[in-house]
Order: sequence, then C-alpha cells, then structure tokens
Amino acid sequence: MATWNGAWSKAEATAYLEGQTVPIRLACRTPSGGLWMLSLWYQYQDGTLACATSADADVVSFLEADDGVAFEVSDNQPPYRGVRGAGTVTISSDEEKTLLRSLLDRYVGGTDNDLGNQLLSADRKEVRLEIEPDRLYSWDFSDRMSDIDS
Repeated sequence: MATWNGAWSKAEATAYLEGQTVPIRLACRTPSGGLWMLSLWYQYQDGTLACATSADADVVSFLEADDGVAFEVSDNQPPYRGVRGAGTVTISSDEEKTLLRSLLDRYVGGTDNDLGNQLLSADRKEVRLEIEPDRLYSWDFSDRMSDIDS
C-alpha cells in the first residue's frame, strides 16, 4: 500500500492522475548504474500507473536489471502542480496491444492515424510497464503563482 503525502488528499491526487494527459516522466537506472529518464504515455487505474512501450526499447532491459523507478506527472504550464513518487515496475507482454490502444485513444483520440498505424503494426512487439507506487507526493503552487498567467 502506497503512502500519500503533500498538498492534496489521496482522492484529489487520484483525480489528477486519472485526468491528466501529459506524459509521465519515468526515471530508472541503467545496468551500469547510470541514470535514465524518459517520458511515456500512462493511465492510472486501481492504484497503479500503466505505460506501454516497444519490447525492444532500452528501458525494458534497464528495468529488467533494476525494477526501481521514480516518476512525475505534472503540469507543463504555471501554476505548477502534480504528483511524483517512487515504486517498482513489473513488465509483461501485451500481445494484443490492449494498453497501447487505450493510450492512443486517451492521448491522440484514437488509432486511425499514422502514429497508430506505426505503433500497432503486426511486427512490433509491445510490453506493459506496470508501476506499483510505494510512495506518492503531491504539490500545488497555485496559491503562490496566482498572479502568473499560463
């Protein structure tokens, strides 16, 4: 069970994660001990963050070597607010690309486009990255940035 801290209640932070369509920023370690960060589409459901990526992506081998991650979902325009945290990742095959289809609907409005055709091609193998948060922290700078236009 994840611990929740910060500016928002668990319900407010959950609503934020469910409603945002900015990518999640995901940080992990490379097998040589270096740091790696990338942005992925995500969906938040039942306390986990699910992302889709190619089975051949470098991050998959990084996460197979070390499943610990840090992450952030935040607004890109002022006033800044969001949720960050840390947890572990489970990798599983998504042969039917179910999660990817859902993410294409969520982020670009469907699969009937060039990006959808490319990502859903039959020769592309897809995996699901399931992030199980250990801790989450929310922040909201709305009050102190109230006079700044976004």
